[in-house]
Amino acid sequence: MFLGATPAYGRRRLGARLRGHIALLREPARKAADEMWRGGAEWHRHIARLDGIERQTAQAPSPLPFAALIEVQLMARDCRWLLDGYREGWR
Repeated sequence: MFLGATPAYGRRRLGARLRGHIALLREPARKAADEMWRGGAEWHRHIARLDGIERQTAQAPSPLPFAALIEVQLMARDCRWLLDGYREGWR
């Protein structure tokens, strides 16, 4: 948590940073999906996850504290998935 920041401010700031990271990592993930065999189970899982991530990040942040906390946790999980895939070269 940031010193002197309210929990809501910290969540908003963290959410904005996560959205930025996701925006950077989305393109390599899409390129990896384009190189996969379309119709395969792995391609379908990859595309479904990416579509979900894009829908979530396109939504406006929730003004409700608990919902905003859940959104940040989901974005952190999605960011971890994108980072893991990027690090492994999307094999």
